[in-house]
Amino acid sequence: MQIETIKAYHVVQPFVDGPYRMSKGREADAFDAVIVSIASDSGITGWGEMAPLGNFYSAAFPAGVRAGVVEIAPHLIGRDPRGLASIGRLMDTVFKGHPYIKSALDMACWDLAARAADVPLVTLLGGKESDTAELYKVVTHGSVDAMAALAKRIVKDGFHRLQVKVGGNVHDDIERVTAVAASVPKGTVIFCDANAGWTPYQARQFADATRSIDYTFEQPCTTIDENMSVRRMLDKPMVLDESVTSLEAMLEIHRLGAADGLTLKISRLGGVTKTRQIRDVAVDLGFMITVEDTGGAEIDTAAMAHLSLSTPEERRLHAIAFHEWVTVRTASNMPPVTGSRMGVPDGPGLGIDVVPDLLGKPFFEVGR
Repeated sequence: MQIETIKAYHVVQPFVDGPYRMSKGREADAFDAVIVSIASDSGITGWGEMAPLGNFYSAAFPAGVRAGVVEIAPHLIGRDPRGLASIGRLMDTVFKGHPYIKSALDMACWDLAARAADVPLVTLLGGKESDTAELYKVVTHGSVDAMAALAKRIVKDGFHRLQVKVGGNVHDDIERVTAVAASVPKGTVIFCDANAGWTPYQARQFADATRSIDYTFEQPCTTIDENMSVRRMLDKPMVLDESVTSLEAMLEIHRLGAADGLTLKISRLGGVTKTRQIRDVAVDLGFMITVEDTGGAEIDTAAMAHLSLSTPEERRLHAIAFHEWVTVRTASNMPPVTGSRMGVPDGPGLGIDVVPDLLGKPFFEVGR
């Protein structure tokens, strides 16, 4: 089997609930996605997707994805898409760094390989550990009253896990989280996510003032060492997200004992191949795991679901359904969501049925 044609599409995906807000005025109105299709000479097509959250969240930006895919894709023509490790090494050879650019191409190869084997992607990733994963919802940064009201509404809708955005003015965030915790039933799972927005000094202030609230602290500071300095005085679990950029970074987090859990973002790590590798090692090292991404619709959410459900249930934290965030559709047979849980679609590969007519005209195409 050889790669015959690669196409790339640019799809802007506006948010259903309006702007997504984080601390320090960071906000986005939509995911700005690149979707790629990789077709083989056997007539099978695989799909991949990557969408940064604005220009402010990760070391990735939408225009960079579009430009980078154009540079990398021609090198993949004629290669066997099932040689996933080989494809990854080739991309790293011809285009140094910038893992986020390679993510959709890698994802499409996995989808194609699983479709060629006529099995769901979850089977190639280690096998399904459960039928569904528990979802969390985000309480975006805003006023105290708005955040408490949103938390109430989320719980009323049947969700039991909240990620509360902090990382702004410490004293205001203390008030925000206190109000959110008071507005939801006891036992609601709360993660306080600063998105690396604080100094260790600020993070310690927040942690000290909120000792009576039951929550998990997520990525308070930027570097692993800064987060470790906070963890030394912390009496709560800590999860790192932005710090998990590679296998080497994950091993450093483990060596220092800097976290109890990890959030793995597919595009930040360079695709399904490296996410699966880091996930498997991290599970063996005892970490709790969340697998998600920086954004996307049905294609990316399906990949997140397959990776989540092939993670041992006792090591899995939760998942997120990004395709429910956006107003546009790119596929049918989307990842099924029932109540507060998500499964994987039926069928081989990612299981979804991408509708090319919904994507518009490709901005790039290469073949032989």
